[in-house]
Amino acid sequence: MPDSFFQNEKQAQKHMIDKPNVLIRVHKDGQILYSVRISLVLSCPMHLQYYPMDVQTCLIDLASYAYTDTDIEYRWKEKDPVQLKDGLNSSLPSFQLNNVSSWYSNRSSSIDVFSQVSTTYCTSKTNTGTYSCLRTVLELRRQFSYYLLQLYIPSSMLVIVSWVSFWLDRTAVPARVTLGVTTLLTMTTQASGINAKLPPVSYTKAIDVWIGACLTFIFGALLEFAWVTYISTRSLNKAARAEPRTGSLVMTNQHAILPRTTLDLRARRTSDGIWMKQGRFDEAAELLVLNPRSIS
Repeated sequence: MPDSFFQNEKQAQKHMIDKPNVLIRVHKDGQILYSVRISLVLSCPMHLQYYPMDVQTCLIDLASYAYTDTDIEYRWKEKDPVQLKDGLNSSLPSFQLNNVSSWYSNRSSSIDVFSQVSTTYCTSKTNTGTYSCLRTVLELRRQFSYYLLQLYIPSSMLVIVSWVSFWLDRTAVPARVTLGVTTLLTMTTQASGINAKLPPVSYTKAIDVWIGACLTFIFGALLEFAWVTYISTRSLNKAARAEPRTGSLVMTNQHAILPRTTLDLRARRTSDGIWMKQGRFDEAAELLVLNPRSIS
């Protein structure tokens, strides 16, 4: 029996319930059919530049561990070398299987050369010899509908909600600040949740560009509010300083001079001071000058 193993295997298990799941058939022409049920966990290097709209290529490598190509040579069947289970795509919640290809793998001088099984033989050269191996290429496309509902639509709504502050009154400072800060924190939390599911990588992913654009729009709304508030306050201060004075109050040693065109005041001297009451604008407002000599 060949000592076949999977070169990119991380974890494997043969099924033994209730007997070893192995099938061996010997045909009259000398062909031997050997079938075994195995569950595998294989390594699959992933490239996430286009995540979550990426297509990943995963490999299944089968080779002999001890026998070189002089002892055993692996070949694919000419017809239907790889068979897929019915309903396989529906059992993959996150990916869709696009294509399955059967290849020979020629490894020499650290360069992988892929060619179709019908035209190329397979060799794998190592320090211990040359080994025959087979490779199956699985093309997996990530399902986009989950990310559309869980990421793209909510983040777009957060950006639109942050723009609502443009229609709020510029004097409504608490409302506009609360709206901007809340949307910014929510977007940051959502971005952290997405990146927590992925391995840390040094390059920029497509999802990073989208999240960065959303954060830029939300932060820009906050900056716009701060700028409008600053300009408005500055304009009001300039207008207040530019207004001409329409009334004046000059206190002398013993009496007050008040323009009749501005205020209608009544003054009454007492031994303790001078009481003056504003009659035109506010009847309840009273002014007490305890020491008129100190006012000039």
